Amino acid sequence: MSMENVPPEADGKGVSAGAIAALGSGVLLVVFMLQNTDEVPVTFLFWDVTWPIWLIVLVSAGLGAFIWLGAGIMRRHRRRKERRHDRRD
Repeated sequence: MSMENVPPEADGKGVSAGAIAALGSGVLLVVFMLQNTDEVPVTFLFWDVTWPIWLIVLVSAGLGAFIWLGAGIMRRHRRRKERRHDRRD
């Protein structure tokens, strides 16, 4: 079989749907941030600050990504431990 007939995702060089979704979401996030530059008061627990909306969005997206990645790492670790345990039995 020649490489001309192999679909891009089969040879490992194609762009995944997840990468396209992440890139598209990132572009939309940047556009949203550029359009929302007003400063707003933010109250969280006992903190009162005034931040630009774009910074609130950026911090929120960063925290969300951090939590999402952390949950994925924990899931992979748990599955790896389960596979090791299953191999021992």
